[in-house]
Amino acid sequence: MKNTLVIDLEAEKKEILKRYRALLRASKSTLQKGDKKEIRKAFDMALESHKDMRRKSGEPYIYHPIAVAQIAAEEIGLGTTSIVCALLHDVVEDTDITLEDIEREFGKKTAKIIDGLTKISGVFDTNSSLQAENFRKMLLTLADDVRVILIKLADRLHNMRTMDFMPRHKQLKIASETIYLYAPLAHRLGLYAIKSELEDLSMKYLEPDTYKYIATQLNEKKAERNAFIKAFVEPINDILAEQGLIANVYGRPKSIHSIWNKMKKKNIPFEEVYDLFAIRIILDSAPESEKADCWKAYSIVTDLYRPNPDRLRDWVSSPKGNGYESLHTTVMGPKGQWVEVQIRTQRMNEIAEKGFAAHWKYKESSNDNGLDQWIQKVREMLSNPESNALDFLDDFKMNLFSDEIFIFTPKGALLQLPLGATALDFAFEIHTDIGAKCIGAKVNHKLVPLSYKLQNGDQVEIITSSKQTPKEDWLNIVMTAKAKSKIKSSLKEEKRKIAEEGKELLERKLKSLKITYNTDNLNKLSYFFKLQSTQDLFIAVATGKIELKDLKEYVASEKEIENRGNERVNDNERIDALLKKVKGPESDVLLIGEDLQKIDYTLAACCNPIPGDDVFGFVTVNEGIKIHRTNCPNAAQLMANYGYRVVKAKWNRQQELSFLTGLRIVGIDDVGLINNLTKVISNDFKVNIRSITIDTDDGIFDGSIKVFVNDKEHLDNLIKNLLEVKGITGVTRFDA
Repeated sequence: MKNTLVIDLEAEKKEILKRYRALLRASKSTLQKGDKKEIRKAFDMALESHKDMRRKSGEPYIYHPIAVAQIAAEEIGLGTTSIVCALLHDVVEDTDITLEDIEREFGKKTAKIIDGLTKISGVFDTNSSLQAENFRKMLLTLADDVRVILIKLADRLHNMRTMDFMPRHKQLKIASETIYLYAPLAHRLGLYAIKSELEDLSMKYLEPDTYKYIATQLNEKKAERNAFIKAFVEPINDILAEQGLIANVYGRPKSIHSIWNKMKKKNIPFEEVYDLFAIRIILDSAPESEKADCWKAYSIVTDLYRPNPDRLRDWVSSPKGNGYESLHTTVMGPKGQWVEVQIRTQRMNEIAEKGFAAHWKYKESSNDNGLDQWIQKVREMLSNPESNALDFLDDFKMNLFSDEIFIFTPKGALLQLPLGATALDFAFEIHTDIGAKCIGAKVNHKLVPLSYKLQNGDQVEIITSSKQTPKEDWLNIVMTAKAKSKIKSSLKEEKRKIAEEGKELLERKLKSLKITYNTDNLNKLSYFFKLQSTQDLFIAVATGKIELKDLKEYVASEKEIENRGNERVNDNERIDALLKKVKGPESDVLLIGEDLQKIDYTLAACCNPIPGDDVFGFVTVNEGIKIHRTNCPNAAQLMANYGYRVVKAKWNRQQELSFLTGLRIVGIDDVGLINNLTKVISNDFKVNIRSITIDTDDGIFDGSIKVFVNDKEHLDNLIKNLLEVKGITGVTRFDA
């Protein structure tokens, strides 16, 4: 027995060295003199530190740091320092090695990056109560050294690739965080290849059935698609060569996640998604002729195939904020279907694939510093002391994900804002003081309100008044984090002034009632008037909402409060108590559907789960436990921000209970169609219909029906039978 173990260890040793050599090959292009030695030193340290550790799959742990370093070198294009940090990213946290040891061996810079990585490695640890707070820490280190985030992305990518051995609830949680935070982050840093893979892998765990379905469909049509691409590309290649343009033209499939998004957005089945692939033309151009060559290639393509005039995207003349440059057009292919064509040079392509890291390589030639501006914005957001971690996270996410629009100032300068930004956002973007005093704007010389949503290419002039101050409802108008945080801090300042006056007033009033002015009494008063804080109490006194007679009432009930004051349990304690109750020693899973007296749960209205759906429980502050579907629109956010409140849940086989769910039915209007529909529902399935709304427009039937079903199987059978009714073309479930 012992023998086989030795042989295994030998085989593993060989495998480790093989992987290490592959890493050196991947980093060859960036190695300078002496770098190999540094990498070897880091590898030896990691190997020694992790020697007794194994991953969930049973493999030696060292495979993980080597893989992360390989991703950093090969897929992000990072250099030696990053490779060293990637190899050592887990040693401080998991072994006896300290940061001091690392600084002694590899210098300050490396130690700083590893410190950043260690701080955030616990970011998404199940017990950390607010992952948001930790995510914020991670961004603080981003502002210091962007390599921290890039290595973190490599780490997350490898973990997602090897998540099969994790328990299901961990998979859901990690996949949720990935889709909620890491994929948008990769997008913002211009790492499109990594962003797509993270989205696909998240979907593989969050919506396994849909993922498998689309993957299978794509596979089945592969040969047909390749033949189409070949026929489409051939004439383009010939003319490019004739014109003396050196180019590589190929088709690449769209990611599963983006196909799924299109199906959801347009509410269409897989068969109707046309752009399952994009054609890429990568030109080998000298820096000075890049732009001209791209347009030359564009005119060749549009001479051959007719373009869709609404679908030209020119990011060559004005690159995206994350440095992305490319020309996109959609043309009508030879078989009457739309094909997306992307035209770019090798330099542009490298920036699109490797984002940030490639950007630095070409920094001298490129005059665009969108990424630096973005990091500047992140720094601004982080330095705002007021925002709480969750608000910060939502603002941050919004700024990560939204597309940009370009807006001109009256003098013709160009500003980038997120899609959906308003005139008020623009005012704050120019300067905080202009935002605070803004009363209106002229867009393209026409007067518009503050809430006017800007369009790409608008020219905006801001009108200010010295009498204006920020208002509470402005928070609903703006969408950029900068504007939000500035408005919040102005409002806070305003409140603080009013509270100061209220404080003095209250002190005088309490004196006259012979009540001591101290913290304890102020807290009791706030509680009595159901106010969140003592500041709210002062404001209520200053604005006259609380007068002397109200204070007298307080005095009268004071005796009562003393007996009752201890009832108020902290929200967190209440949540902890509930969690203890649910996560009792014997059950790690919450069973739903039986007569559970001990636990109070409700089904979430945002996604109306029914038995058979993949679900989880979420512990709320006041409403017990809410059951959500794992593909609920809010699930990713809940799991990513409050992982510690998420409880595994599964359905118990149960008696005939019925659950409300909604179905959207589309078809061709025909005499007796509704009769046939209701017949199938009521007679064949003994299902109760709660409501039915129908709209017919020029022969198209579009209806939504809310029905009570017993479980998912019952619902699936119902959908199957409805699709057999003559004239019905589609039935989809919606969250009633």
